[in-house]
Amino acid sequence: MNRTHTTHRLKHYSLTLLTVATVASLSSCTNYNPSLSEKAARFRVSNADSQTAEAQENSDTVSISFGIYTADKPTTLVKQLRPLLNEVEAEMSENMGKPIKIKMKVANSYEKGIEDIATGKVDFSRLGPASYVEAQTTNPNLSILAIESKEGEKVFYGIIAVNENSHIYNVEQLRDESFAFGNELSTIGRFLSQQYLLKHGIVASDLSRYEYLGRHDKVGTSVGLGQFDAGALKEGTFKKLVAKEVPIREIARFPNVNKPWVGRSGLPEDIQAQLRKALLETRDPQALDKAGIGRFIEGSNEDYEPIRSAIEDNARFFE
Repeated sequence: MNRTHTTHRLKHYSLTLLTVATVASLSSCTNYNPSLSEKAARFRVSNADSQTAEAQENSDTVSISFGIYTADKPTTLVKQLRPLLNEVEAEMSENMGKPIKIKMKVANSYEKGIEDIATGKVDFSRLGPASYVEAQTTNPNLSILAIESKEGEKVFYGIIAVNENSHIYNVEQLRDESFAFGNELSTIGRFLSQQYLLKHGIVASDLSRYEYLGRHDKVGTSVGLGQFDAGALKEGTFKKLVAKEVPIREIARFPNVNKPWVGRSGLPEDIQAQLRKALLETRDPQALDKAGIGRFIEGSNEDYEPIRSAIEDNARFFE
């Protein structure tokens, strides 16, 4: 078969942001979390245009911007994370004695999401592990506010999946087969999955073809449709697709460090401290469950050393 290799060199695109408007007051968000109503009533907030944390003119309201990029559908991300951000708003408002407004900004690419937090265009952000390493390399003064966790663990898993009816049952059988990766900056969709293949004797030239499809759900769907023989995606998306009866099955898994929530360089100390406190103390089960998070735990830059190693070692996959 003709080999069609999508270039592995990182690209930077000039893409626009999809700005997702937030609700005008915390009290209007009680459909997401009824427990917020009493707190929200004390701290009604107005619409704000600022992209960074600052007191609004003629108002005590503080506007904070939260950045996220499209690893999954943008609408899915908003539904997952808005209830949790509402909870953080309410907790910060109560602790700081003034209304806090968190505006959510969804970047159309990994590259733009990394750029936004590295250059301070958003105040804090949820990043994948590899994206955090890239952002922290660009701006070493970023700070980890907290790490997502389930059952107190810092690790979750990536999956290599094949079609349910495939003849492939182990990674070694992927030689001369086609493979779907995620985004070129994805931890699971690229760096860790390629490292796993390399450790099992499979390099890029051993595949009949491969492509980067951009999102985890697209990878799983394409494998289910038979467009690719195998693909790498995160476990959560794999389980959701299986539940929707997409015909895919697991042949391998590998560990990954959970996502960090990161504060920009120069974020005011009081905002940073209260953000960290609100995240670590959040226990609302509905908001956390919607976000796919058990709870937040403390983390450090050192937690991501294995990801740095995978990125630095990545060129070997293409030799």
